[in-house]
Amino acid sequence: MRWIAGGLWLLIACAPAARAHEVRPGFLQIHETGADSYEVLWKVPANGDYRLALYARLPKECIGQPTQGSFISGAFVERWRAKCPGGLIGKTISIDGLSGTRTDVLVRFERLGGTTQTARLNPAQVSFVVASAPAAFDVVKTYFVLGVEHILTGVDHLLFVLALLFLVGNWRRLIATVTAFTVAHSITLAAATVGLVHVPQAPVEASIALSVVFVAAEILQVSQGKAGLTARAPWIVAFVFGLLHGFGFAGALREVGLPEMDIPLALLFFNVGVEAGQLLFIAGIVATLMAVSQVVERRASAKRGPWAAEDYVRTPVAYIIGSVAAFWVVQRVVAFWA
Repeated sequence: MRWIAGGLWLLIACAPAARAHEVRPGFLQIHETGADSYEVLWKVPANGDYRLALYARLPKECIGQPTQGSFISGAFVERWRAKCPGGLIGKTISIDGLSGTRTDVLVRFERLGGTTQTARLNPAQVSFVVASAPAAFDVVKTYFVLGVEHILTGVDHLLFVLALLFLVGNWRRLIATVTAFTVAHSITLAAATVGLVHVPQAPVEASIALSVVFVAAEILQVSQGKAGLTARAPWIVAFVFGLLHGFGFAGALREVGLPEMDIPLALLFFNVGVEAGQLLFIAGIVATLMAVSQVVERRASAKRGPWAAEDYVRTPVAYIIGSVAAFWVVQRVVAFWA
C-alpha cells in the first residue's frame, strides 16, 4: 500500500502549484475591418512581469507592427492595425517561438461578413493558411480539444470528481452522479458564456475550492460510519455544485472567446470535450481502484468491483484532497484583495 499512497500524494501534492481549471493558451484574433485592413489582438501567457517569447507573424508584405503592450490578467496583450496588400486569403500566419514551448495558440480570423475561421496551433504545427471560407469541422475540432485539455488540466474539477467517486458506492449511483454533474455544469456554462448570467470569477473560483473541501469532509464522515448527504444522495450534491463548476468552465472559455457565427457549435463541442476528458479521468481512476482491489484484497469480488479498494485509500485520499482544497480556498480569498 505504500506505493499507492506515495503515488497519490505525489500526484495531488503538485496541485497547489497549478492554476486550477485554467486554460492558458496564447490567443490571436485577426479581425478584417476593410479591404486589406485588419485589427490584430495578440495575448501571450504571462506570469507576473514575465511573458512567453511568442510572437505573431503576419505575411511579410503586411504593414503594421505592435508598438507596445501591457500585462492584463495573466497575459501580455498587444493590439495593432495591419494593412496587407491583396488581403490574407491563402496567406500563411505563424507563431515564432511556439516550437520551443509546450503551449498552444488559439487563432480566430474574423471576416467582414461575420464568418470565422478557427485554428489551434501547437509546437508541432506553428502556422496555418487563411482559407477562403471557414469549415465547420475546424470549429468542432478546435473547441473539442480545448474542452478535453481544460478538464484534464483543471485540478480542482478533477479532485471534486475524484471525491465523488469515493462516495457513490456502485455503478448505478456513479452513472446518476456523473449525469447530474454534467447536466448542471452544462446549464451554467451555456448561460454564462452567452451572457444570460454574469458572476464574478474570483468568488466562483474560491467557492469551487470550497466545494472540494466539502466532499472531502463527506468522505471522512463515511470513513467514520456516518453517511452524510453526499453519501446518501450524491447526485443532488453533484448537481448543486455542478452549477458552480459550470461558471468556472465559462470563465476559462471567455479567456479564448467564441466564434461569433458559430457560438452554438463551439459551445456544444467545448462541453462535449469537457465530458470526454471527465469520462477519461473517471475510467482511469476506476481502473486503478479495480487493480488495487485485486492486488491488495482477494475478497474484492464480494464487494463488487472497484469500490472494494475504498477501505484502503479512502481516508488518506480524503485528507490529501481536503488539504489541497483548503489551501486553494485561502489562496483565492486572499487574492480578492491582491
